[in-house]
Amino acid sequence: MTTETIPSIDQELDDILAKLVKGERRDPEVVRLACERMDRMREEIQRRIGIVDIAIPAIRELRDR
Repeated sequence: MTTETIPSIDQELDDILAKLVKGERRDPEVVRLACERMDRMREEIQRRIGIVDIAIPAIRELRDR
């Protein structure tokens, strides 16, 4: 995650969206690589700051209002 930059991710997203607009099907290899990247990013965030548990307390607070 530390070696990737936002512009490269933005460019990839633009390329994928352009393919979708043209009706091109998803490439299984691209999907696999995206899943691997998301896993690495999740692991890096958990390593740096731990698990962030905000959903359950937020839902309970909204429910109890």
